Amino acid sequence: MWYNYCLEGEFMAKINLTKKDIFTIPNILSFFRILLIPVILWLYCYLKNYNAAVIAVIVSAITDIADGRIARKYNMISDFGKFIDPVADKLTQGCLIIALISRYKLLAILLLLFIIKESFMFLFGYITLEVTNTMPSAKWYGKANTVILYTVMATLLLFTNIPPNMASFLIGFCAAVMFATLVLYINFYVTVLKNSK
Repeated sequence: MWYNYCLEGEFMAKINLTKKDIFTIPNILSFFRILLIPVILWLYCYLKNYNAAVIAVIVSAITDIADGRIARKYNMISDFGKFIDPVADKLTQGCLIIALISRYKLLAILLLLFIIKESFMFLFGYITLEVTNTMPSAKWYGKANTVILYTVMATLLLFTNIPPNMASFLIGFCAAVMFATLVLYINFYVTVLKNSK
């Protein structure tokens, strides 16, 4: 598994990881997003404080946008940042889907698609790292997918009495965007691997 590969240290050596690469403002924001995950689940599932949960999700989304802009503007882009940023995104997104699935059964389909998409991303990310010795940055369609998923999840979190048809439409739209993102990433990784040969 890619996670084991990372934890064993080979990943760190391959991307020439240093303390300077880890402790940057963008990476700290990514760590902050990971720490927000149990807070969001606690607010939503235990306290049933939907407004506070939505605020926590919005804060998470804002830090996600901010870390990328800061990294680019102040030349703080690192391979570790390229790794930890999407990990923080996916953990947050997966937890939101799981938290809401008890109220919206249709989210089971979105969860399955999410698992397929992220499994592909990890697999081909690992293969690309092995072949090219680099880790590609997230693409615009990946970021767009993240924004749309956050928006839909926040809407479902906040508006507990949303009409079922509207909820189904939002979930279906989110699934369509996620599928399109998967197709675009497949094309991207295939192109990268072909060019590397």
